Amino acid sequence: MAANHSLRAKGRRDQLHQTVALCLSVIVVLSQQCPKGFIRVRTRGPCVDDDECAEEPGPCGKDTVCTNTDGSFYCQCKEGFRTSTGAGTFSADTHVQCIDIDECSEDKDICGSYANCNNTNPPYSCSCRVGYISTTGVEKFIQGDNVTCIDIVECEEQQYCGQHASCNNTDGSHLCVCDAGFRTKSGKSNFSESQEKCEDICVIDQTICGNGTCHRGEGGHYCVCHPGFTNHGDKGSRCSAFKCEDFKDMNNLTENFHGAHNPLVDLEKTCLKLKESIGSKDFSGEELLRWLLSQIDELLSGGPFEENKKEKVSTFLHIVESALGLIGPLIQTPGTNMTSTHTEVELRVHKGAELPRGAVTASTKQARLDMQMETAAGDPSEYPGFAALSLLSYGNLEDSADGFFGEMKPPENHSYKINSKVVTVSVSNRNTSHLNLPVTLTFYHLRKEERKSRRCVFWNSSLDGGAWSPHGCTVVESNPEYTVCSCSHLSSFAVLMALYDVKHKFELQLITWVGLPLSLICLFACILTFSLIRAIKSTRTTIHLHLCISLFISILIFLAGISRTENRVGCAVVAGLLHFFFLAAFCWMCLEGIQLFRMVVLVFNTHFKTLYMMAGGYGVPAVIVAISALVNPKGYGTEAHCWLNLEFIWSFLGPVSLIIAVNIFFFLITVVKLAQKFSSLNPELDNLQKIKAFTITAVAQLCVLGTMWIFGCFQFKESTIVMSYLFTIFGSLQGVMLFVMHCLCSKQVREEYRNILQRCCAPQKKKYTEFTFSNSSKAHASKSSQDTGESQI
Repeated sequence: MAANHSLRAKGRRDQLHQTVALCLSVIVVLSQQCPKGFIRVRTRGPCVDDDECAEEPGPCGKDTVCTNTDGSFYCQCKEGFRTSTGAGTFSADTHVQCIDIDECSEDKDICGSYANCNNTNPPYSCSCRVGYISTTGVEKFIQGDNVTCIDIVECEEQQYCGQHASCNNTDGSHLCVCDAGFRTKSGKSNFSESQEKCEDICVIDQTICGNGTCHRGEGGHYCVCHPGFTNHGDKGSRCSAFKCEDFKDMNNLTENFHGAHNPLVDLEKTCLKLKESIGSKDFSGEELLRWLLSQIDELLSGGPFEENKKEKVSTFLHIVESALGLIGPLIQTPGTNMTSTHTEVELRVHKGAELPRGAVTASTKQARLDMQMETAAGDPSEYPGFAALSLLSYGNLEDSADGFFGEMKPPENHSYKINSKVVTVSVSNRNTSHLNLPVTLTFYHLRKEERKSRRCVFWNSSLDGGAWSPHGCTVVESNPEYTVCSCSHLSSFAVLMALYDVKHKFELQLITWVGLPLSLICLFACILTFSLIRAIKSTRTTIHLHLCISLFISILIFLAGISRTENRVGCAVVAGLLHFFFLAAFCWMCLEGIQLFRMVVLVFNTHFKTLYMMAGGYGVPAVIVAISALVNPKGYGTEAHCWLNLEFIWSFLGPVSLIIAVNIFFFLITVVKLAQKFSSLNPELDNLQKIKAFTITAVAQLCVLGTMWIFGCFQFKESTIVMSYLFTIFGSLQGVMLFVMHCLCSKQVREEYRNILQRCCAPQKKKYTEFTFSNSSKAHASKSSQDTGESQI
């Protein structure tokens, strides 16, 4: 047993020795390894730094720079790149990438002036634009190379543009300009392409003069026209036939037209004379135009034509249109304008080698013409490079041309009236019956009426001897000031206005000018009654007082300023005051309805505070008028009256309609509550009787004022004559009706009137005690009436 135990002890000692030896050997091995970032070059040698950046392809990745440090390294992006996280340096195990920087997008001026920036990888490059060169001669550069781009002066090189041309240097380029009388075969007079060159116009285009011979002089080429042909005074334009057909056989049109024959014959002779001696420098188109205007003044100075008016108008307009067609080519560019006693004309002329293009405008004080030069020129082969247009406005021709409306039918109860000056439009284009591009005519109205039906018309001489026709003309825009028309043909034009036929005008004016002064007198009596008689003073009479004041002032302003439209600002002020005081009258009427509602539904003997009543009676309309004036200041005052513009009338009718609806609501509730109180045994029967009477008069008052404006709404829409009479009667006599309802129909007011008359007619001296007793009694009665909130009726 002891021997076995000794063996086992020895075995354990051997095992322990082996474990200790193993641990010591591991410690020895570990003590011989180098730290991270260092390596041992030879066995048992010292540890030195490991250069990780020497490895290929390197630990940092693409587009990076690796920098070794003692025992480690760090990564950076190459120039022209930045890290995806924005960090300056990073380690290889962070998965950071280097992305290209687009310097051209981030800095627009990185290359400087006149240079293009090209983003490359890496980093970017600059190059001078076409027409520029770098100061150092290099093609590519970057910011910091101290290189800029300067203009290449091409014109320093001799014969850069060739013969018969001059070179003009431009910023980054150049321009070759042909000398006078020269141009390129492509038709250009200037170019920058090196393959172009200038050649003699007469050589490269032998048809440039048409029926004439081309010559080259110091100022360029000029055309010598063959006999019977003309270039209308512009020697650089083509020569074409001079035509007098417009005046052929026109003598038949001048029968029975005194004064028209001689001007027509003179024009025809002038045309033939010009055709024979074309090119004469002694003749002036301006002189012929001035002579034409004097002939027109002679014809129109006698007033409207007499007998055969439409035939004379047709003849007259045709003569003038043909004469303008003759005179237009003789006017020098760019045109002229003239004014005489009865006419105003503007002519626009284009002459040159190039075809006329673009928009052109001619205008007078009463009209304006907008069209395209291509429309005025017409067929290029007829008068190449030439276009003329004229707009002539007549001073009083509408008096002779009015009333001839052919088959045009005005709306019911309307009649047509010319509402613009008659104008004639003439162009060098000989085919104007159907234009590809319509012309635009703007007419300024003679009468600036609101919301009238207007039509654009032209004078059709073939329609029943002559009449206005709307065919081919439409209204583009219309307002009280002017109407814009679009027409697909040319002739003489005007604007018609459909006027509403107001019948019984004298009778309506008579009712107005008699009724309104009567209303003023009655309203003044109401104001004196409610303000001076103490016995009847109460909340309700205060409301009546301010209602009468508002109506009195509004009628007074109406009589004094409704037609004073000559001053725009003053007219707007009158319209604003009428707007305010009419609204104030309705607001006081609304307060009366609310007061009745409070007395019957809520509790008896209720009173409005004076401040609240003033705020509702005058504050509300003041706010409405202020907002209306700020929103649309032009809505106050029209051309005919100092009242609201019809497009803006709802700033008045809207609040009025709302007030009427509120009052009807309160009155219905009041009537229902009164019926319930009368059906029961109520000790306040006297007060109920008073309130019943007050309600009846208030409803009657609402009917009088509200009904007038209901009829007024129909009047705005030009309804029947019955509505005109009702509106006039209710409007002019409303002051009389209020006096009858609130004064003559009131028992207490009548008694006060009777007392006043007695004191005035038979004055009696009273003792001091009697006076004191009487005065205190009246005060007691007044206090009693105020306790009920009303006076007795």
